[in-house]
Amino acid sequence: MEENNQEKKGTGESSDSLTNRQGHPVTDNQNIRTVGSRGPSTLENYDFIEKISHFDRERVPERVVHARGAGAHGYFEAYGKVGDEPIAKYTRAKLFQEEGKRTPLFVRFSTVAGAMESPETARDPRGFAVKFYTEDGNWDLVGNNLKIFFIRDAMKFPDMIHAFKPDPVSNLSNPERMFDFLSRTPEATHMVTFLFSPWGIPANYRQMQGSGVNTYKWVNKDGEAVLVKYHWEPLKQGIKNLTQKEAEQIQGKNVSHATQDLYEAIERGDYPEWELCVQIMSDDYHPELDFDPLDDTKLWPTDKFPFLKVGKMVLNKNPENYFNEVEQAAFGTGVLVDGLDFSDDKMLQGRTFSYSDTQRYRVGTNYLQLPINAPKKRVATNQRGGQMSYHVDLAPGQSPHTNYEPSVIGGLKEAEQVGKVHEPHYNDKLVREKIDRTNDFGQAGETYRSFEDWERDELISNLVDALKVCRPEIQDKMIEYFTNADEDYGRRVKEGVANAMEMRNDTTHTSTAEADEATDKAKQMGHEADPY
Repeated sequence: MEENNQEKKGTGESSDSLTNRQGHPVTDNQNIRTVGSRGPSTLENYDFIEKISHFDRERVPERVVHARGAGAHGYFEAYGKVGDEPIAKYTRAKLFQEEGKRTPLFVRFSTVAGAMESPETARDPRGFAVKFYTEDGNWDLVGNNLKIFFIRDAMKFPDMIHAFKPDPVSNLSNPERMFDFLSRTPEATHMVTFLFSPWGIPANYRQMQGSGVNTYKWVNKDGEAVLVKYHWEPLKQGIKNLTQKEAEQIQGKNVSHATQDLYEAIERGDYPEWELCVQIMSDDYHPELDFDPLDDTKLWPTDKFPFLKVGKMVLNKNPENYFNEVEQAAFGTGVLVDGLDFSDDKMLQGRTFSYSDTQRYRVGTNYLQLPINAPKKRVATNQRGGQMSYHVDLAPGQSPHTNYEPSVIGGLKEAEQVGKVHEPHYNDKLVREKIDRTNDFGQAGETYRSFEDWERDELISNLVDALKVCRPEIQDKMIEYFTNADEDYGRRVKEGVANAMEMRNDTTHTSTAEADEATDKAKQMGHEADPY
């Protein structure tokens, strides 16, 4: 039986005494050791050196994307059906099968492009990543609040993020960089339409939707597969978005309003809830559609592929430590359990390598041994060593000498395959080609026309503010895209940009027009002071 080490006390210790990481009682945490009260410090300042050297290493590398985030614990409760049908017809994933079955989970919400301390009022997609601790191991559903994306091929992801990040020379955000990329990426027109509307700034994390964005598969016991898209819909808290003016007012007083809102709601027992819905489509070409169903820049029409409810998520516990649970939480689109599978979505294929790879770099080789990332079930592997390995994944009775498979001397063995394996058939050339049904502007126009008048007004205003600092060739190409989507859409942006350009006093800029103006105001408004 293990001893309770927390009850063991050293000389002079009480139950609340400070120790160092070696367990030594710290008797003076106020002063370093020096030669006399004013003399030099000595090298054997062990408590100080341990304390300051750990402090120097308190941060792991920041996420390249989704750096700014908040998180919470909760559970998923299954309905046992998909819509009105037994869910086993489509998937054998255990967490969905029984009505009322609860699976613990952890959620991390985030912004995408900003750094760790960036404001949560930014016009930016919001990350919506859920880690389900299922009885078959972890399932990560990694997505965003918006249901589509800017690009359809993972090859362009580093370019896209570089364009959205600050200038590598000035370190200033500049919308011309973003629209330089977007003006040569016509498939992004639909996402741009959402992002620059009020949907680009959710009021907070609780009052926003979530989506898996990419297309996945469900597989049943017979190995038969269907395509699925996942959607999180707020249950009791509703959906709220902010205008640019409202966001600026909030940002002037609080750059962490969404983190604060989520934390305080859970602390007072007002637990946010989302319903998980799926859209289901047969796994084939679907010639009746004017787009490829694997294209993540497109929405699946709900009149043909309705939202079907499969369960709900409740967030009811805040993290006990932000760094351990939110910052070190590691998600990956390749983390699927039996009954769930990959589609041939090109973005999903690229994300599946990238997400887990970045966790190994950022948190470490053994990131899955951290409590927030570890599955809540048995783990038995032949993976050994690496930085920060603090236990060995041994099965009961496994020989610690046998770290390979196959073996007849006490090693691990393969598990039994229960359901039939899904084996899609391929017979085509290996090529580098885009999909043949791009239809880059049709849904962008539909989305524009579906907005309320005030949402269209806000969209045009935000686009004009961003485009007025861009070169004419960038402006012209974006206006062409908007016109292709909807004539009124393009005309209004064109007129707005023309009016804005007439009012500009100069043609040089290094950031947004508003940032340039604020920089000048700071020089004019500053109060002079004498040196001291």
